[in-house]
Amino acid sequence: MSSSAGGGDQRHSPLSHPVNTTAAPAPVGPYNQAVLAGGVLYCSGQIALDPVSGVLVGEGDVEAETRQVLSNLQAVLAAAGCRPDHVVRTTVYLADLGDFARVNALYAVLFRDGVAPARACVQVAALPRGARVEIDAIALVP
Repeated sequence: MSSSAGGGDQRHSPLSHPVNTTAAPAPVGPYNQAVLAGGVLYCSGQIALDPVSGVLVGEGDVEAETRQVLSNLQAVLAAAGCRPDHVVRTTVYLADLGDFARVNALYAVLFRDGVAPARACVQVAALPRGARVEIDAIALVP
């Protein structure tokens, strides 16, 4: 696990540990990129922010945003020693459910049949920074 300065709330209980990495964008609020508790990694929602600049990648292009979201999520997983096949649950938040098929096509590249986690997908009124897609995850840490 690695921690990055400036991102997330570094206070934690003895039973949980924050996980933050500079390979993913710093949190845009008072939270950590993930929290490890009892062998379970709870990843905060990722939007398509560039980890270095903090700028939304591919603004308005749901495919470009989805690729960046999945890259950010993989970086957070890796910071805790996890891979995509350790993920047991995700939630996909879409600003427009009409983007469902395009997001699914890219999601399926990372989460293939047989290793795809349980999932919910919901349309929301809005996402931070005008993003079109956000994904959070729960993973079992090996």
